[in-house]
Amino acid sequence: MVIALASICLLCSALLAGVYALTAAPIEKAAQDKLNRAISQVVPEFDTLSEKESIEVDGKSYDYYKVFKGEELVACAINSSAIGFSGPINLMVGVTADGVVYNTSVLSHSETPGLGAKCTEEKFASHFRQLNPSEKTVMVTKDGGSIDAITASTITSRAYCAAVATAVKAFMLINSEPVSQPTQEAQIEQSNGGSENE
Repeated sequence: MVIALASICLLCSALLAGVYALTAAPIEKAAQDKLNRAISQVVPEFDTLSEKESIEVDGKSYDYYKVFKGEELVACAINSSAIGFSGPINLMVGVTADGVVYNTSVLSHSETPGLGAKCTEEKFASHFRQLNPSEKTVMVTKDGGSIDAITASTITSRAYCAAVATAVKAFMLINSEPVSQPTQEAQIEQSNGGSENE
């Protein structure tokens, strides 16, 4: 009995290792392609993409990539996140060299279909395109900001704004010199409790 169970375990382990070896490279390539697409969506046209780097903002580390046209820095693509209604919302946020949010792209989320999941739709995402944080406050209007929240999904909208505001702050640190005017960050208390339309 022991020999039979040991043999079965060894066989299963060998099969799992074989499947992993066969699928690891395609999975990694698919993830890299998804990342490259996200970066190209959130920054202007560029020639060169830097290696992944990290920066710490408020005690949390965020990955980012610099993009160049020739030798000139065009923008930074920053992987930012915040906690939404059902879990983390991960964004790729492009911030141009002059501190303007060029565009955003949702990498992953677990928000409610038909409600918070609308954060992936153009109607909401368009609020952040060409957004100058020195002119508009990156918060929902309910909190005194400039962004119209998704109907019945204020928590998700707040999280999206917080992720964008964090990316702007990260860019200011990356750039080492403050942009024209510092952004007003989305200082919000987020909670996973309560209903989606809080």
